[in-house]
This record gives sequence, structure tokens and C-alpha cells, in this order.
Amino acid sequence: MSDQSNVRILKDAYASFKQGDIEGVLKVLTDDVEWITPGLPELMQTAGNRRGHKEVAEFFTTLNKQEDVEFFEPAEYIAQGDKVIALIKYRGRVRQTGKPVEADLVHVFTFSNGKVRRFQEFYDTAATLHAYKASAGRGA
Repeated sequence: MSDQSNVRILKDAYASFKQGDIEGVLKVLTDDVEWITPGLPELMQTAGNRRGHKEVAEFFTTLNKQEDVEFFEPAEYIAQGDKVIALIKYRGRVRQTGKPVEADLVHVFTFSNGKVRRFQEFYDTAATLHAYKASAGRGA
């Protein structure tokens, strides 16, 4: 598929995500998709490596339980060959602490036959970690 076809697939998947249509996101993934997100799993339950539709669906369920997404806007797409990079502005609120999270996200997608075979997310987890901590006592 062309670079622009892959970008169109991602734009549609992001639109599905913003509408809460996770099935719409899953349909653009290969059955054995690899899904990688950074962070400390003990605080950020979305962090870690997942494989396949079931585990990716669990990622979105966990994200919904963990954060209220307030703003999610892809700002730019960079496509070359089987890769598409999306630069995203994100703002959310951690449900457990009520604290805000803001981040510039970098999503790297690898395509195979018109579907996402691999997803990897990058962002400054240290800058957002404060929102996951219940309190910041002395020495924390």
C-alpha cells in the first residue's frame, strides 16, 4: 500500500478511538499485532508489551479505567515505506489521583498488507509520572 493509504488508515483508526469505537481500531490491526507502550507498569497499567487483538483491547479498557482523555489530536504524520509516525498532542486526567497529564506523543506504526503489524509509543514518562503518584511526600 502507499504511504498515504497507510496514513488514511491511521486517521480513520484515530477517529474511531476518539469516538470510543475500539472495534474500529482493532479492525486495522493484524491478528498478531505487537503493541508497545512505555512507563512503569506498577503505576501506569497501560505500560508494557502486548500481542494480538485481545491484549490490545485490554489496553484500551485499562486506559479508559485509568485516565479520562480530555484532548487527543494528531498534529502531523510522517510516512515512508511501511512506517508511519504520528505526532500527537495529548491531555488527560488520572482517575485515581485527579491529576492532569499532558504529553507530546510519538506513535510509530509498522504496516503489513494494509494493517498495523506493530505499534510503539514514545513520550516523556518521567514528566507525566507525577500525575500517577497519590502524594509526593518528602524524599519521593
